[in-house]
Amino acid sequence: MKILHHPQLEDIELSSVLYALSDPTRLGIVAEAAKSGEQPCSHFNAPVVKSTMSHHIRTLREAGVIRVRVQGTQHFLTLRLEDLETRFPGLMQPLLQAAAQASTHQS
Repeated sequence: MKILHHPQLEDIELSSVLYALSDPTRLGIVAEAAKSGEQPCSHFNAPVVKSTMSHHIRTLREAGVIRVRVQGTQHFLTLRLEDLETRFPGLMQPLLQAAAQASTHQS
């Protein structure tokens, strides 16, 4: 089984986090993860094909934004909110609020 890389708290870089969150699809995944807690990757409804979704999840994971846990054939995604708040205090709440407002306006 392939080992998934998750950066340690001290290795999470602000530029990587901001890059990962700069894509609207990835920001939507993160906003949904913040609301729903740990969910299988298939739970997240994004208008992209499976390979593109895998790319988005890998980008978020390698930036340290999410944690992916493998159980059998399923991958479960969790937002690393506590880690991000510890590393960059006050960063995530405004971003999540903006994402929620954007999704409300799109609906």
